[in-house]
Amino acid sequence: QVQLVESGGGSVQPGGSLRLSCAASGFSFSTTTMRWYRQAPGKEREFIADISTGGLLTEYADFARGRFTISRDNTKNAVYLQMNNLSPEDTAVYYCNGPVDYWGQGTQVTVSS
Repeated sequence: QVQLVESGGGSVQPGGSLRLSCAASGFSFSTTTMRWYRQAPGKEREFIADISTGGLLTEYADFARGRFTISRDNTKNAVYLQMNNLSPEDTAVYYCNGPVDYWGQGTQVTVSS
């Protein structure tokens, strides 16, 4: 019943921005810490950021800090990832996560000239 649906990915030039969205259902969203991960081909899934239940506390991987911003809207059961100043190294499939072992389908982000 847990469902996570990522959207907002696409192709962008270096230096560009994207805002990813994750629509959640099937669990108590407002009491669940939410996270974003990404996975490039041939690489392990990589932690990006997390956000506390009320949205007041956030944590970022080093590569994301200062460029990416995680946020959430508990009235909409949604978590977001604003990504600025994107580089080709950011190319990956981006996933949101909440309950353990539940993942969405991911959304592809491609950064290229």
